[in-house]
Amino acid sequence: MHPVREALRAGRALDRILIARGAGGPRLQEIIDAARERSVPLRFEPRDALDRASNGATHQGVVAFAAAQRYAELEQVLEGAQLLVVLDGVEDPHNLGAIVRSAHAAGASAVLIPERRATGLTETVAKAAAGALEHLPVVRIGNVSQTLEQLKARGFWIYGLDERARDLYCETDFAQPTVFVLGGEGHGLHQLVQKHCDVMLRIPMTGAISSLNVSVAAGIVLFEWRRRTSQHR
Repeated sequence: MHPVREALRAGRALDRILIARGAGGPRLQEIIDAARERSVPLRFEPRDALDRASNGATHQGVVAFAAAQRYAELEQVLEGAQLLVVLDGVEDPHNLGAIVRSAHAAGASAVLIPERRATGLTETVAKAAAGALEHLPVVRIGNVSQTLEQLKARGFWIYGLDERARDLYCETDFAQPTVFVLGGEGHGLHQLVQKHCDVMLRIPMTGAISSLNVSVAAGIVLFEWRRRTSQHR
C-alpha cells in the first residue's frame, strides 16, 4: 500500500490501480480517494487477479500499474490541431503503439484513448511506438461519444471507419480540422459511437478477408489525409 500511496502523492503517471474485492481499511480508502481525485482508473478485481498481476508478490489488496508516459489533457492538444485520432477501445498494446507511431508520422496532434476497456500507455506500447510517445501526446478520455460531441463543438469533423460503411475513404474530401475514429479489435466501432460521427468511411477490400488490422487501417487513412492536405499547401 505504501508505494502506491506515495506514487499518487508524488503525481506519478499511473495507468490503473487494481483493488481486491472485499479489501478495506483507512489506508486503502486513502488510496481509493486519491486515485479518484487524480482521475486514475480503479478496478475492483478478485484477489487471485491481483496475485497474478503481482506475480505472487505480497500486494496487501492493491496493485498499481505505472504508465510509460504521462497523459496529456484534452485542452492542451486542441489549440491549432488539424488532425486527431480517437480510438474506441483498442486493447492490444502493439496496435496502440503502432497507431501512435503512424499518427505522429502523418502529422496528428494527439491520440485519444478511453480509460475503460482499452489498453493504456504500457511499456509494450512505448516499444511499439518506437519513440513516438516522446513527441505525440496521448489523452485519456472518459466517454468517447461525449468527447466527439465536444470536438464537434470546437469545429472538428468526425470520420469513423467501419467495413460496412457506404463511402470510400479514398473518394472523400476531408474537412478540417479532422478527427478519425477507429474501433477496437473484433468489435469495431460501437453503434453509439458511430451515431456521433459526421461521416462513416470504409477501406475497399478484395479477397476473402473483410477487414484490416486496426493499426494498418489507421495508417492507410492517416497517410491519405496527409497526401490530400499536402496537395493544398
